[in-house]
Amino acid sequence: MPILSKSLGNVVFPVPRGYTVIVMAIKRLTRQRKAVLEVIRDTDDHPDAAWIYQEVRRIVPSISLGTVYRTLDTLTEEGYVHLLVRAGEAIRYDGNLHRHYHMICSHCGRIMDVDAPLPDLLAPLRAMHPELEFHAAHIEFEGLCVDCKQALSS
Repeated sequence: MPILSKSLGNVVFPVPRGYTVIVMAIKRLTRQRKAVLEVIRDTDDHPDAAWIYQEVRRIVPSISLGTVYRTLDTLTEEGYVHLLVRAGEAIRYDGNLHRHYHMICSHCGRIMDVDAPLPDLLAPLRAMHPELEFHAAHIEFEGLCVDCKQALSS
């Protein structure tokens, strides 16, 4: 039997007869989870948990650091944010879910999103190693951000 509508919080999505729908929803969209997600999505800086905590406290002053960490785990597990893990550094979070790459400034460490068309890197590997199953490739570029490039050239 088709679903005629699907409720997500207090929003109802109408669904035409004959169609079924799957709605991806955060376990429970609490005020804290919504605030954490908004803070991450409203910045391009790929923040760490400490920065996110400070920003979320402006919206929800009573939130604890533990709640922020648990919320980040939930949002990551459910695919609402991506992790950026670099050896020796704090884990950072990326709210940009579109396919993109990262450039890390070799001078200041800033991480920037880079949209660039790249060839399919997995197809040749799959052909060369059919015994393996490749899921993804992660590419990072390194260089100078606009500010550092300008400061170093002055």
